[in-house]
Amino acid sequence: MSYFMYDVMGGAVDTPDVAEMGRILDGLSASDDEHPDVSLSHESGWCLSAFASGLLVLENMEDGSASPGEMSEVGRADVLRLFGLLAAGDITALEKQAWRR
Repeated sequence: MSYFMYDVMGGAVDTPDVAEMGRILDGLSASDDEHPDVSLSHESGWCLSAFASGLLVLENMEDGSASPGEMSEVGRADVLRLFGLLAAGDITALEKQAWRR
């Protein structure tokens, strides 16, 4: 499965491992209004965006019929766990999470 991440400055990182995902997530400490998030995108079209506030947004960038979901105050460990599910292509497990739609 193919996936990639954008860091807080918009730089792309192909197939990062968990350690690299953590480093990219840590970059949120340098976020600002122009660069507020980091994201992981999967070849299926699903994308997870994480914000410094703890907001996590799940959306399918290729399927307009799929409702986006949000979670608030998501901790670092949970963000990394959810990034891992998306990286593995486990969309079913990802969609079973407590998303507000």
